Amino acid sequence: MATNDRQAREERARLRTYQARQEVHASKQRRRTRDNVIAVIALVVVLALATGAQLFYFSGGPGTPEPVASETPTPTPSAPAGENQGDVPSPDLAEARTWTGTLTLNEVSLGIELDGAAAPQAVASEISLIQSGFYDGTTCHRLTKDSIWVLQCGDPAGDGTGGPGYSYGPVENAPQDGLYPAGTIAMARQQQNGYSNGSQFFLVYEDTTLTADEAGGYTVVGRVTSGLDELKAGITDAGTADGSTDGSPAVPVTITGFTIQ
Repeated sequence: MATNDRQAREERARLRTYQARQEVHASKQRRRTRDNVIAVIALVVVLALATGAQLFYFSGGPGTPEPVASETPTPTPSAPAGENQGDVPSPDLAEARTWTGTLTLNEVSLGIELDGAAAPQAVASEISLIQSGFYDGTTCHRLTKDSIWVLQCGDPAGDGTGGPGYSYGPVENAPQDGLYPAGTIAMARQQQNGYSNGSQFFLVYEDTTLTADEAGGYTVVGRVTSGLDELKAGITDAGTADGSTDGSPAVPVTITGFTIQ
């Protein structure tokens, strides 16, 4: 009888040991499963953030499919709606007058006018950037065609992500009918944010209609007064590097001169 009791106790001990080992094993499995789930979630978050950043910098450009309505991005520092950010030049610098100058792209010289009365904040910013040499050597990184005809310039990063270190608004002097005639010079901005103007601007080389978003249209700072035909013949007629309707110009474009007076 004692022998049977001892054997029973040993069996129960072995069973408890086995059950303990099984519980440890199950606990490790649960922990591994949890860690894998956390890793997957972290990866999804990282990918989502990366995608969001890409959309932030590149969405809203001319030709962006609906429902995105904003046509031209300016990834300058993102300011809250209705608020300037950074050291924005005073609108007084525009002097409420017409400024004349020359914008040279490669070897193409464009006569320009900036309307300081119609768009004082934007013109003040442009005057400050031009006079400081900010644009010298920067590129025109983007060309669109087929219903939207613009050449976008003024990004120090050269890829659509750069700006002057400040952003401003609101939208000024935007056409009510959304028509931007050939020769228009307008400021690029982020979609849905009228206070995201910076250094990037676009030249309209064929009549273009751009759809306004909740922030409005695009600030028209001035116009090209001469040289538009040369711009088309020497640069924009070549289209994009990959033949698409929206991409890098096939002819690399550098701002080789920019003067204003």
